[in-house]
Amino acid sequence: MPLSRRVSSIAVRLPFFLAVAVAIFCFGCKGTGPTGTTSLQGAGATFPNPLYQKWLSEFSKQNPNVKIDYQSIGSGGGIKQIQAQTVDFGASDAPMTDTELKAAPAELIHIPTVLGAVVLTYNLQGVSKPLRFSPDVIADVFLGKITKWNDPRIKADNADADLPAADITVVHRADGSGTSFVFTDYLSKVSADWKEKVGADKSPKWPVGQGGKGNEGVTGQVKQQPNTIGYIELAYAVQNKLPAALIKNPSGKFVEASIDAVTAAAAASSATTPDDLRVSITNASGADAYPISSYTYILAYKDQKDAAKGKALVDFIWWGIHDGEKYAKDLQYAPLPSEIVKRAETKINSLTFGGKPLR
Repeated sequence: MPLSRRVSSIAVRLPFFLAVAVAIFCFGCKGTGPTGTTSLQGAGATFPNPLYQKWLSEFSKQNPNVKIDYQSIGSGGGIKQIQAQTVDFGASDAPMTDTELKAAPAELIHIPTVLGAVVLTYNLQGVSKPLRFSPDVIADVFLGKITKWNDPRIKADNADADLPAADITVVHRADGSGTSFVFTDYLSKVSADWKEKVGADKSPKWPVGQGGKGNEGVTGQVKQQPNTIGYIELAYAVQNKLPAALIKNPSGKFVEASIDAVTAAAAASSATTPDDLRVSITNASGADAYPISSYTYILAYKDQKDAAKGKALVDFIWWGIHDGEKYAKDLQYAPLPSEIVKRAETKINSLTFGGKPLR
């Protein structure tokens, strides 16, 4: 073939070769999109969702090439999706059980991100001051043993409240929920009857009541229906202008859910926090501790499958437990204690791609 024809043939086919080369290169870039962006998908707990959405907004401003979506579907859903590897990270207020960890295809890490309070909220006309509840009374309301708002045991702690002779309608979560786990974990510690009949679970068999999906669903049902009582994360009560009851702690003090009271619960439990950071801080012994407090966790595989996604995930979580903590208090969450931040840093630094550190 004459040289001129060969040059012409190569020139014709050059765009094709270039297209194939680009396609092969991009095939290896699983975590990156056509414009060089890295996309992450997370799902799980509704408990920290207001804060996580703030984090995603602020982090994306500083990292425009990283796009992160978080779906608030409940801790049970978050655990299932991270086990199935259909998300890049899960989120749960309930630490995964040993059985759940063994069901995952590889090693999962728990990274605490923030602390919050589960509160008892209610819709009761004519009651202006926050109600007070003793632990045994809460258990018996949710067991269906106390059925009237003016029950003598409720009145004993609320002598100055004008309690109606109305039926109590209990509202609980309908989905697998870390908030439910925290609440039932607390009830299992304060009531032998509850522990025997129901126990601590993300999806307990509720003796009474009606279900709502997510913290959002329970909040909506309580807000719309008179004479209801339910449990939700503190941020949802504040945002929706719903009351939060004071709860008697092990020291005999009725404590309001607050950032300081949640921090006190974490401080009282720090000495017993294990290396894997899976810990319950409900019914903590501190005099000022709010008794239904909890950490919430991001769940991530120790060895990431994709370098770009793994690096973006590590950067996001690191940013969250440092820069992101400054947004916690305004949204009714308690920042991590400094000791737990250090231990969470160790967990983040343990994440790898192909056995090599991502930070």
